[in-house]
Amino acid sequence: MANLKEIRNRITSISSTMQITSAMKMVSAAKLKKAQDSITAMRPYAEKLTELIQNISATLEGDHSGVFSQTREVNKVLIVAITSNRGLCGGFNANVIKQVNLLKTSVYQGKTVDLLTIGKKGYDALHKNIQVIENDSDLFDHLSFDATAVIAEHLMDVFAKEQYDTIQLVYNQFKNAATQIVITEQFLPLLLPEVSTSNTTSDYIYEPSKEEILESLIPTSLKTQLFKSVLDSFASEHGARMTAMHKATDNAQELRDQLKLTYNKARQASITNEILEIVGGAEALK
Repeated sequence: MANLKEIRNRITSISSTMQITSAMKMVSAAKLKKAQDSITAMRPYAEKLTELIQNISATLEGDHSGVFSQTREVNKVLIVAITSNRGLCGGFNANVIKQVNLLKTSVYQGKTVDLLTIGKKGYDALHKNIQVIENDSDLFDHLSFDATAVIAEHLMDVFAKEQYDTIQLVYNQFKNAATQIVITEQFLPLLLPEVSTSNTTSDYIYEPSKEEILESLIPTSLKTQLFKSVLDSFASEHGARMTAMHKATDNAQELRDQLKLTYNKARQASITNEILEIVGGAEALK
């Protein structure tokens, strides 16, 4: 059995760890509320924008969505992996990294696969096996629509120049604080489901023309899609970290309680031995 000093030092160490994990849990809980409000507010806007593009496309004859909807034979793939800059958030980053590797080795086996990373953890884990064309880990230091739009414009540019045939987003979609779902979402080419004109009951007057409106809305929709994905990942990160730190705090408390019980037993045994030695010495003197 470990001596009393060793047990006491372990109890002190675990108590310090509990203070850290508990503080991290509270910080993530505070940040999660703001991040959750942001993604909740963004989703209806993104969905309505997509619906608007689909409705306008359905009323036009032919394909007026431009280069961004062109479907080509897939030979060159760009994966955008959205992770976090810090760890201690359970399987949040590991799940995205696993999905990226699965896409490279299974779905796009034999294809040229490059990577654009948002988050240091994804870059650190993947850059040794997959070529990274750009790392935007500093995005989370100034997260905004404008900062994300710059990345989206770069993605649209490389697709328009036919440097890549498809661009896929891999990120954690926020469901609740305890649940994050790894999503693989096609960014380009743009998916525009066919909508029957018979379902369009309203007749609108468009100014400027439908073609010009559609040409303007598509880049905005793509920027919004990427921003929504980043917000989803950001909220998921804090939800995962809050859950992980909550479990770590509970485990540390359980271990500390066990060590305290062990310490009390060892201390009681030490006191009993001292009493026996005293009694034995007194009996010897008689």
